[in-house]
Amino acid sequence: MRILGKSIIFLLVAFILVLVVNNYGFTPLGDAVHPEMKRAFEAHRVGIYCHIFASGLALLLGPFQFLTRLRQRWPGLHRGIGRVYLGVGVLVGGSAGLYMSQYAFGGPIARVGFALLAVLWLYSGFRALVAIRRGDIVEHQEWMVRNFSLTFAGVMLRLWLMSSFIAQIRFKDSYHYIAWLCWVPNLIFAQCQITMARRNV
Repeated sequence: MRILGKSIIFLLVAFILVLVVNNYGFTPLGDAVHPEMKRAFEAHRVGIYCHIFASGLALLLGPFQFLTRLRQRWPGLHRGIGRVYLGVGVLVGGSAGLYMSQYAFGGPIARVGFALLAVLWLYSGFRALVAIRRGDIVEHQEWMVRNFSLTFAGVMLRLWLMSSFIAQIRFKDSYHYIAWLCWVPNLIFAQCQITMARRNV
């Protein structure tokens, strides 16, 4: 089941990254989003590009950090990937995400949802870094599970958008809910996994 779960995560990450690279790397900025979002993106190009590509880097690197064999056989590589993941992906992506949250489509509900996601993403990354620096591997792993569950919001956001489109729910009626749905269930699931792991020790 763990192998299946990790395989699904890798496939979903790859699928979403292909969409992101295509939408933000090979087409004009904002062509794939709502016109109001496009205007916000065009007005804050640096912010949206920093957020999208730094967060995409975190999404790309994150799954590899949970491969036990990689951690055991190549600890130096694990640490190197971790530094890039936290120092570029989370720090730059989260900071830019927090900045862009104030211009998010969907009104105050969506803006608060995305802002809180960014704050918790940065905070959990900071706690993971502090834990590993003092040598607490278990706490570091727990905070990284929480952190990656928030990184995975980039995947869930697009899956929820696709689901709402299939269900024929208007974008403006669903987006402010998706701003919360893309990460709150992830974090709850991560905490449940952590709690179960503690009980099995």
